[in-house]
Amino acid sequence: MQILNKTTTFDFLGKRKIALILSLILVAVSIGATVSRGLNFGIDFTGGTLVEVGYEQTVDVESVRAALTESGFSDAVVQYFGTSSDVLIRLPAGRSSQSVKAAEISSGVMQVLRGAMGEVLVEVPGSDMQQCSRDGKTGVCSLQMRRVEFVGPQVGDELTNQGGLAMLYALIGILIYVTFRFEWRFAVGSVIALVHDVIITIGVFALFQFEFSLPVLAAVLAVIGYSLNDTIVVYDRIRENFRKMRKSDAMKIMNTSINQTLPRTVLTSMTTLIVVLTLLIFGGEVIRGFSIALFVGVLVGTYSSIFVASPAVLSLGITREDMMPVAKEGAEAESLP
Repeated sequence: MQILNKTTTFDFLGKRKIALILSLILVAVSIGATVSRGLNFGIDFTGGTLVEVGYEQTVDVESVRAALTESGFSDAVVQYFGTSSDVLIRLPAGRSSQSVKAAEISSGVMQVLRGAMGEVLVEVPGSDMQQCSRDGKTGVCSLQMRRVEFVGPQVGDELTNQGGLAMLYALIGILIYVTFRFEWRFAVGSVIALVHDVIITIGVFALFQFEFSLPVLAAVLAVIGYSLNDTIVVYDRIRENFRKMRKSDAMKIMNTSINQTLPRTVLTSMTTLIVVLTLLIFGGEVIRGFSIALFVGVLVGTYSSIFVASPAVLSLGITREDMMPVAKEGAEAESLP
């Protein structure tokens, strides 16, 4: 932890060519995976029906999948949801296009699963309650339906378009903000770093086919904000040092600035990653995609704030004159007694 207590002297910009090669490889793999494999969109984007069921005991998802396939639900996606007794079943929008309501789909799924267990749903005489009959005995059903969600295809398409526009507007807003606060080269450098982070984060989801849902999109937007915050801290120090270190060249000033902000960058990233890792391990299936996106985004964002954003500004030809404040006309005359 000594790195957090003193200013280091690493030559970050001297390694910018190696970092450039690494970034190009990661971006190329991410784009290739996204184009060739595509994103595994959740029902938030594709539309469809989601059914969550709970068993009394541990159940094998393969047996659940086999029972659904034999009954005509061959397109169902079955996975554990938090525990080995909770199962999440996703059905694509194709079934809903035939005017089949989500309630009817869920009822059909429950009937198939209960039939696989030898249970039959029966009415309780004299009441509106229902129980299950199994082996000639009637009692509480061992299979319970926890929730049902339905998203129409039109809503899914709208969410896809709106999500893409949200990221585009965020990048445009950042470009304008950084241009006014610093200088256009810094704005371009920050956007390059952010695009780099977004492409790699999305590429991980395409490469490993993690489900891409609305929470994941929210995590990607959060990564944009996190990465920008880290980059702005470095840019602020670079601007200050351009005015203080008058005898140093641009590369030395940037290296010094990155080293001065490195303790803050490492500490912030470590604490954030600890929280995200905790969510990833103990948060359950509901926020797993969200946690993965944040974990990858924080790692890549920390890397890009050091090895992408600043080298991009240096490559654009930043000079001391570009960072000097513009002198007002008549300022010298006004300062005379």
